[in-house]
Amino acid sequence: MKVSIITATYNSAATLRDTLDSVLAQTYQDIEYIIVDGLSADGTQEIVKAYEPRFGGRLRLVSEKDKGLYDAMNKGLRMATGDIVGVLNSDDLFYDKQVVADVVKAFESDDIDCVYGDLEFVAANDITKVVRKWKGSQYQPAISNEAGIRHIPHSIVAALAMKNTDILT
Repeated sequence: MKVSIITATYNSAATLRDTLDSVLAQTYQDIEYIIVDGLSADGTQEIVKAYEPRFGGRLRLVSEKDKGLYDAMNKGLRMATGDIVGVLNSDDLFYDKQVVADVVKAFESDDIDCVYGDLEFVAANDITKVVRKWKGSQYQPAISNEAGIRHIPHSIVAALAMKNTDILT
């Protein structure tokens, strides 16, 4: 399964390298990485361009004026060609090298439409220092479970991934 990961950026130079490194470190390689930048003026675009060769053609950068974070995310969703689409914010990173592989495994093993995970908030100046944790629980539908939603029981900073067929329909 191909996975599209979308990162919206605007003046994200201070944090973007950690985000890019966490995507590059993933053991699962069938990743399309889409970065939608809102015309940053702090070197964000230059950082992405410097990383681009390391992605071996799997990174797409669009830098143009937008109407904010959600407009940029929606542009990324329209560009996504993966079977699974996830959002990783420009100041977030994956917990470990297996996160995308675990997400793919969840979609392959069950009738799942959406997955989410736990979060660890880290210090801005030291990503190894956890300052707060958010632990999800298994999804409990109020009335019915029309959409298959699953909690993956380990920390993921990217909080959501969905089947591409469920997006923008």
